[in-house]
Amino acid sequence: MGGDRTDLQRAAQLFGIIFLIVGVAGFIPGITTNYDELTAFDHTGAEVLGIIGVNILENIVHLLYGVAGLALSRTWDGSRAYFLGGGAIYLVLWLYGLVIDKDSSANFLGMNAASDWLHFILGVAMIGIGLLLGRRRDPAMAT
Repeated sequence: MGGDRTDLQRAAQLFGIIFLIVGVAGFIPGITTNYDELTAFDHTGAEVLGIIGVNILENIVHLLYGVAGLALSRTWDGSRAYFLGGGAIYLVLWLYGLVIDKDSSANFLGMNAASDWLHFILGVAMIGIGLLLGRRRDPAMAT
């Protein structure tokens, strides 16, 4: 990454890398417990580190968040949109996870209580980063 990147852009790149790692980890037996229950569009079964409920669809979403973070980190505007939009999506997922029956087909991401609260933390953190680091745009940054 070039030295002319803002803190906001570097943060988006870091989040992108972390989401890629988490997405890949969700497909690795041992890191993901109950791996034989890792299916798509299914209720909780598989868990990353034995805690966070996931399924194939959620792992793919993590990979997409990673790619988006890397792609959007190229510009200040893209980085800010990544954090604000991505954070908002995570807060919606948190609320969704609180109201659904985890054993029903409505749980298409394989969420459990731990993943609900992780979604809340990620949502608040991403919006906070977007607002804090996105307050001012360095006038020297043209992108």
